[in-house]
Amino acid sequence: MGVRVLYVVASMAILSGVASCASNPYSEPRAAWRGEVEAACLAGGAVRPSAFVRPMSPVGGRGSCGLEHPFKVSAALSGSVAVVPPATIGCPMTAALDRWVMRSVQPAAGAYFRSRVVEIRQIASFGCRTRNGRGYALSEHAFGNALDVAAFRLADGREISVLRDWWRGGPAERAFLQAVFAGACAEFYTVLGPGSDAYHANHFHLDLLRNNARGGRHFCQPSPYGGVPMAGLPGADSVGTVAKPPLAFVGNGRETY
Repeated sequence: MGVRVLYVVASMAILSGVASCASNPYSEPRAAWRGEVEAACLAGGAVRPSAFVRPMSPVGGRGSCGLEHPFKVSAALSGSVAVVPPATIGCPMTAALDRWVMRSVQPAAGAYFRSRVVEIRQIASFGCRTRNGRGYALSEHAFGNALDVAAFRLADGREISVLRDWWRGGPAERAFLQAVFAGACAEFYTVLGPGSDAYHANHFHLDLLRNNARGGRHFCQPSPYGGVPMAGLPGADSVGTVAKPPLAFVGNGRETY
């Protein structure tokens, strides 16, 4: 009887372990498209190594996390806009960051502040984890395919903070953040910010998840209306969207999408 009980217990443990592995996102193979877009970006010369964009050895983690050709990006646009702290991201994200800064961030800074952005503060780049540190779906951060932007510093020293200025900033600060958010929605495949959920109350989440680029449309929350994110429109109600205390600027890649 004792042997039979031990056999049943051992069998249940094995089955439990198999079930756990089956639902473990870290055990899933990395999707083929990730390597394909990375290789195409590198072959096309969209990103060139420099003192500000340094090639790194492959990075990984548990199971499918990681990327083969990461870059340590300390500045965008040939060094003209610092990225603080330096971000570990792949070629596609590096190229998209440059395009966003050139097409949206700098024009908005010129229009609303008659200045230019000299620094972008990021709080999460590569990190092997699930979305929001919960559930079973891996975050795009796990593939170096995402960046969380919390603030912008201008040449005159002013800082525009997503947490402080999205809801309570002056007219220029709010308009600037709305403009760069809307520009990000055109450049990146997933864009989340204040008004989407409590996890994104203090930053813009930007990523290139290919599944979110369908029919020329990208996943963007809060959804822009007439070029302005709906959460930033006059009269927009922030109650409920920041019910949880905004997350601290920890930059450890655990708390965000």
